[in-house]
Amino acid sequence: MRQKIQTAILICAVGACVSYFTPAYANEETDRAKLDELKKNIAELKKELEKTKSSRDDLMKTLEDTEKDIGDLRKKADDIQDQLEDGQARLRNLGEERSALNLKKKSQQSYVSQHIKSAWRLGQQGNVRLLLNQQEPATVARNLKFYDYVIQARAEKISAYADTINRLNAIEPEMAYETQKLKQNHSTLQKRQEELQASQSQRKLILSRLLKSIESKDEQLTSLRSDRKRLERVLNNVKRFLDDADLVNNSENFASLRGKLPWPTKGTVLRNFGTSRVSNRLKWEGMLIGATSGNPVVAVHHGRVVFSDYLRGHGLLIIVDHGSDYMTLYAHNEVLYKELGEWVNSGETIATVGNSGGRQDSALYFELRHKGQPTNPRKWFKAA
Repeated sequence: MRQKIQTAILICAVGACVSYFTPAYANEETDRAKLDELKKNIAELKKELEKTKSSRDDLMKTLEDTEKDIGDLRKKADDIQDQLEDGQARLRNLGEERSALNLKKKSQQSYVSQHIKSAWRLGQQGNVRLLLNQQEPATVARNLKFYDYVIQARAEKISAYADTINRLNAIEPEMAYETQKLKQNHSTLQKRQEELQASQSQRKLILSRLLKSIESKDEQLTSLRSDRKRLERVLNNVKRFLDDADLVNNSENFASLRGKLPWPTKGTVLRNFGTSRVSNRLKWEGMLIGATSGNPVVAVHHGRVVFSDYLRGHGLLIIVDHGSDYMTLYAHNEVLYKELGEWVNSGETIATVGNSGGRQDSALYFELRHKGQPTNPRKWFKAA
């Protein structure tokens, strides 16, 4: 009877484990499938939004391709620069190790020389002569023990010396390999920088032509309204997705963070929320922060990336969902470091400041939205 009860308990326990772990795995699979669906929907929406209709649209598409190339090239150049710095550090460490080993080698040579002399002297007597020359057994045992210590110490010194020589012999090929790799990386970096300069020159020409095509206030207003509609359609697409998927698991409610958020980048506020944008006919729905190109852009709070791509008028754009119907937008970036579906933490670098989206000067455009509506972000930041 007791055995039957134990078996029943075991079956229940196993069943509980299965029911506990299976949903987590299933949720993860569902989560991935929904993210893939969102990615597909955004790609289709972008195609629809960017259908070429005029010569200006052709220019905008060329600008997008050029700015995306600049972002990719900048990222590759940064990666190569990191590899160069790592390689130089390794080469410095190998050089320092070689210098230390050469000093150690000189010191060990002296020890080995002394031990060879001692070995020769002891070798003239040998264990048998040491034994025969002593009358007292205790003295004989003590001398033999000392003899063994000398031999062991000699062996250890010679072994350590051999290890030093072997390591020195191994360091030279390592240093040669690191030097060659550094040369290759330098060459690759120079090539990427030349490509980057060419792309940036091309961008200036395209941007100049674009600016000439929208010289009047009415044309500027039409262009900005078109950009805003494009963003709203993307956000509506994302919102529909978020309504069907619970992707954010925050331990801290975003609404409690008013006045506590970090600034997304270091710089000067050029435009505030709600101020006039074009002759009082359009207002800023976020903040424009002037900053040096390449400055880090950080997430203001924990969340999940729900958009990471180029969007006309906003350039390289990242949107992070923070749960509780709050989202943050980071536009005009030079490089994007996070992809759709990735989790980010507060203060984590997600991009770098740039001028993509047709801006002449580098700046970050930041928006905070609650239930899809723009809200003044300045009230949420820590006091500067």
